[in-house]
Amino acid sequence: MYAEERQKLILERARREGRVDVATLAAEYDVTYETIRRDLMALERHAVLRRVHGGAIPVERLGFEPTLSQRDTVMTKEKDRIAKAALAELPQEGAILLDAGSTTGRLAEQIPADRELTVVTNSAPIALSLVPRANINVMMLGGRLRTRTQATVEGWALHALEETYVDVAFMATNGVSAERGLTTPDPAEAQVKRAMIRSARRSVLLADHTKVGNDHFSRFAALDEISCVITDTGLADGLAQELAAIGPRVTTV
Repeated sequence: MYAEERQKLILERARREGRVDVATLAAEYDVTYETIRRDLMALERHAVLRRVHGGAIPVERLGFEPTLSQRDTVMTKEKDRIAKAALAELPQEGAILLDAGSTTGRLAEQIPADRELTVVTNSAPIALSLVPRANINVMMLGGRLRTRTQATVEGWALHALEETYVDVAFMATNGVSAERGLTTPDPAEAQVKRAMIRSARRSVLLADHTKVGNDHFSRFAALDEISCVITDTGLADGLAQELAAIGPRVTTV
């Protein structure tokens, strides 16, 4: 088994069981303790696990919120595929909303040159990436800029969204589950995300499979408020059907 394959299995187990143990993993995969420690170090560098004495815990269980730059280095191929699939949900013209996130950022980069769009966003990096595009009218939501996510939040953003109506909102999330819906660690970001969904005719969630089944502190939407979920083929068996049973169309790419 290649190291990358073993690390993927370790991460899946950590998310499923809440933690992993070095000794148990070494015995099951018939490798040394040091090999497992290197695997855990690699996963920690990707900001998906946090090492603890004797093993590791998934960052979701610690309430840890990775920075945008950390998230942008994880699941890159999957996020690229999700962003490309999301192009099918873009209108030919009109107004869309791009939530702050690494996958929505990839969608911004791939908007076709022939689309005449107004793009509303609370993401500073997304707004700056679209400014040179002559066919894009960029509307940047104001407010307090969170350092960790580079997203604007609080009153100014919320007030602007009250006066905004778009065709499609492309949403990001830290977690999504059938039981809890869409969740994120920060209540201020949850407020803005909730207002974004209210301001849109329909909402499309872009979320790689590592987000599915995870719950965070602040809930901002129920699954039946989302029109479509676009995720990747790494989703565990049965999860796509579980999400779709609540309402949204689920596309795996």
